[in-house]
This record gives sequence, structure tokens and C-alpha cells, in this order.
Amino acid sequence: MLPLDNIKIVDLTTRAPGPFCSMTLADMGAEVLLVEAPSGTGSQDSPGPDQVREAAFDPLRRNKRSIVLNLKHQEARKAFYDLVANADVFMEGFKPGTVERLGVGYQTLRNINSRLVYCSLSGYGQNGPYRDMPGHDVNYI
Repeated sequence: MLPLDNIKIVDLTTRAPGPFCSMTLADMGAEVLLVEAPSGTGSQDSPGPDQVREAAFDPLRRNKRSIVLNLKHQEARKAFYDLVANADVFMEGFKPGTVERLGVGYQTLRNINSRLVYCSLSGYGQNGPYRDMPGHDVNYI
């Protein structure tokens, strides 16, 4: 038995910091569901050879399942809400304000699942003068 067995995580992160974190949690036994946009790697679109190669060898996908949802559409958001209702943790890594525009902000998800741990990863925090700047691992170093 692993330390995080029976913990369900819905992962909406991209780039390195969030996927690395959820990969580590999956390695510790968490059930991680990666939610991807239709145009991203692993999408339902017909990916080119480079996208297939990247998806096949992306170590940050280790021990995760994935689903493609376009959260800009109400039907996809409903499916997403169903996933969150049964989750323990939600992770997102967008610039501040993005999750609200997608309809998956803190208050919305809290109303669906009051015990949900909501993790928001952004390069420069949710407040302050740099809040709207994108930030990923290379920026932090």
C-alpha cells in the first residue's frame, strides 16, 4: 500500500511545475486524472508525429490517466463537475482569472465539493504587481 492510495486528484496543470507535482503524487499512490484541452498533446485531434512522440515519452504523464475536455463548452464543464464531485484534490496552473473564465474557479468547485483541496499554482501568485505574468520552472530558477 502506498501513502496516497485512495486519494483522487483532478489535474488541470500544464508545463513543468504542476505536472511534476501530480506525477510525484501519482508515484505515491494517488489516482491522478489529467484533464487536457482538445488541441493539446494527447487530444482527440489527429496529432502529428512529433506530438505522438512527445506524448509517448513524456515522463510527467507517468501513472496518470487522462481525458480531453473543452471547458469552454457547458457539456464538458458538466462532465468536469462530475469528476470534481468525487475528487479529493484539484490542481490548476493558469494565470489568475483563467479558471473563473473557464467556470472552474475556487468558489464554483467548492459549491460542488466542499471537502475539495484546491491547489492553484501560478508563477508569481494570485495577487501583486506580477500576478498576470506567466511563470514556469525556468522563470523561478
